[in-house]
Amino acid sequence: MSEAKKAKSKTEVLTALAEATGLTRKDVGNVFAQLSELIGKEIGKKGPGVFSFPGLLKIQVIRKPATKATTRKNPFKPDEMMEVKAKPARNVVKVRPLKSLKEMA
Repeated sequence: MSEAKKAKSKTEVLTALAEATGLTRKDVGNVFAQLSELIGKEIGKKGPGVFSFPGLLKIQVIRKPATKATTRKNPFKPDEMMEVKAKPARNVVKVRPLKSLKEMA
């Protein structure tokens, strides 16, 4: 039996990437900071709402409209009606793996 492994911390990830690429840890940290800023611009209000990390994943924001309060059938007790609360408009961020990332697992 193999022992359970923990996910790498931010420091471990930066160090591993720095060793693999020959860059300094500070440079790798700057790349991540700029990548995070770019993703924020792309999925923000003024951006297209989609960011594709080539070959790995796609980040998409889904803008859901507000819903009104209503009454509907209770799925657990079909003869009863239940009240559904109103929800404000909201943005939901979805991250989907692309084909090559699925094949890695």
